[in-house]
Amino acid sequence: MQNRRNKSRSLSGNDKEEDEPILNVKCHYVQAEVNGKVFHLGDCALIRGDGKQKHIGRIIEFLRTMEDDDYFRVQWFYKPEDTVMKKETSFHDKKRIFYSTIENDNMLDCIISKLNVTQISPELKFDLSSLPPSDYYYDMEYCLDYSTFRNLPRDNCAMNSEMASVDCLDPVLSVANPPVLENGSICETYNLLDLYAGCGAMSTGLCIGARHSGVNLVTRWAIDLDSPACKSIQLNHSETQVRNEAAEDFLELLKHWEKLCKKFVKEDTESQFPPADILPDLPENKADAHSDSDEAPEELEVSSLLDICYGDSDGSGKQELKFKVRWKGYGPDDDTWEPIEGLSNCQELIQDFVINGFKRKLLPLPGDVDVICGGPPCQGISGYNRFRCVDDPLSDERNRQLIVFMDIVDYLKPKFVLMENVTDILRFDKGSLGRYALSRLVHMRYQARVGIIAAGCYGVPQFRLRAFFWGALPSEELPQFPLPTHDVVVRYWPPAEFERNLVGYEEGQQTPELEDAVLLGDAISDLPVVTNFQNLDEMPYRRPPETEFQKYIRSNNCGCTSKSEEPVLYDHRPFQLFEDDYIRVCKIPQKKGANFRDLPGLIVGDDNVVRRDPSFKTLLLPSGKPMVPEYALTFEQGKSKRPFARLWWDETMPTIVTAPNCHCQALLHPEQDRVLTIRECARLQGFPDSFRLWGTVKQRYRQVGNAVAIPVAKALGYALGMASQKATGKEALLTLPPKFAYSN
Repeated sequence: MQNRRNKSRSLSGNDKEEDEPILNVKCHYVQAEVNGKVFHLGDCALIRGDGKQKHIGRIIEFLRTMEDDDYFRVQWFYKPEDTVMKKETSFHDKKRIFYSTIENDNMLDCIISKLNVTQISPELKFDLSSLPPSDYYYDMEYCLDYSTFRNLPRDNCAMNSEMASVDCLDPVLSVANPPVLENGSICETYNLLDLYAGCGAMSTGLCIGARHSGVNLVTRWAIDLDSPACKSIQLNHSETQVRNEAAEDFLELLKHWEKLCKKFVKEDTESQFPPADILPDLPENKADAHSDSDEAPEELEVSSLLDICYGDSDGSGKQELKFKVRWKGYGPDDDTWEPIEGLSNCQELIQDFVINGFKRKLLPLPGDVDVICGGPPCQGISGYNRFRCVDDPLSDERNRQLIVFMDIVDYLKPKFVLMENVTDILRFDKGSLGRYALSRLVHMRYQARVGIIAAGCYGVPQFRLRAFFWGALPSEELPQFPLPTHDVVVRYWPPAEFERNLVGYEEGQQTPELEDAVLLGDAISDLPVVTNFQNLDEMPYRRPPETEFQKYIRSNNCGCTSKSEEPVLYDHRPFQLFEDDYIRVCKIPQKKGANFRDLPGLIVGDDNVVRRDPSFKTLLLPSGKPMVPEYALTFEQGKSKRPFARLWWDETMPTIVTAPNCHCQALLHPEQDRVLTIRECARLQGFPDSFRLWGTVKQRYRQVGNAVAIPVAKALGYALGMASQKATGKEALLTLPPKFAYSN
């Protein structure tokens, strides 16, 4: 074999392989002198890389080749900027590096100097000043596959100390009747906070999947700024504390809530009021406050406090902590939000509210949350956004929620974190936002990994590629990514630099027999015929299910609290097309591949560009507009077949989006002159038929389009449950149980 004579090694965050070892070895030795310094096996050293680069490694072998060239074999450490995080590491400790198993051979003269590198346990709440003098320290391993940062084997830990503790109040709430498994054992209960929850699809799927692993994952809290989406959660999960507010306001509320709890919640709740400095006092003589008038204004009396918030809930423009007040002698329509400063004479009511809220976990305190999941809004990076901030995406206000999400994680310190986003988070600006998200998790001492998942691989008829970020405290097992259960029709690929993050079987790897891809007909062929003008929210099914998918989607109640005695089909109504578009749609043939190009008066050139036929008189609609609109001819430079395109029974979709726009999407029903209904889109996302949506027709479409496909969340929930029980290995991928997709 040819001798590899690389002078030096240049590390990169996505290096795919380590070099082949040198085979023509004449002898090995245990020490070597370089630049007047003696180096031994096991020593760490600063090593010259390409150009002016310098890297850190541990010497594991000295060798001399048959040509009398001296080499050393090195096991590399990664500086933060050498990993996939790259430049998004400015806030990291410069002395922290990451262990790796990457090794290769280098010429002996690449060694620059000796380094003192210390290994510490990532579970320690340590003070760096107390560490032995060292140049660098490491507490995690960096693995190139799925950009993984994970614990080192426990027997490798070189230091011992107490585990990190969270300074918080002891929780009071317990689960009265935790679920029991078939073998009689009690499911362990984990509390989940769903941020940017939308209609709650991701948390719904996670809870279903976790239960299959023997873990009772419960969505205790859900936060979203969209009011109809919050009502959808409440409609399906009445036990969840749903808050319709901005995530940054929620974070400020949590900080104030912790202070209130520390003031008011005592071991002996019968104790007297806390010191009065928590709230301002009114003047001792109330009459003094109105000395400038002959008569004091009438004062309303507070009957009870109903809720708490932070922000501008009343439109006053002032961000502050407020309570929702029920006034004595008045009803719910007269409730108002009052700032806490104005309730200084209501300390007893405030104390009662805080104690009761603490007991029923109205809001989470640090240590209360086991799992945080969420998909921070991606308007600033989505490929559908033509006005993206290219130079500095993180400074774009539309991307700020990514920072807020990580700030909430940092404050609550959950055991596990799952963040979802569009794959553009790994593509736009060289993936800077995705690198930032990963970097924040690692900086907070979370283990982390990134995977790209196609929803179709788990049993829905759409491809829908999305990025997922796992995080786990050092005390926990880092969850894996679930391997596909279904074949899938590939529509598009992830960013080239992150191709090895795509969750799937490697090429040439022996794989179990995957189930066939779920097609459009498998998902919706049993649904009743409805017209463009259908306006009913409920109707009977009228026919039995025809496929395994349909049987499952009808029978699974996904833990929803709203159930009907008789099977009822909800939300099977389309967005009603305007008259011009409806006339156009009625002219599209009911056949596979039909689209606006089938309308009369068009020709398609050899360049696949569609144009008007100059020999054909332009057809006009009753409105006076052309039958073929100009935007259809110019969309994607005239090469697109998507405007007014019909789907077909044996096809799958690329992805469900948030608005039913047939001008630029293939969204027409195969045999009915309308766009897909809300329920049909929901089925393509894996929503059980029992899941109801709230809001206008457009709002419901948006909730479905923004959701994480429930079968994907279900598979991830199973992986989470297995990790929480430490029932997984160090591998990044997990094989799901047989027939997992259709298991209730």
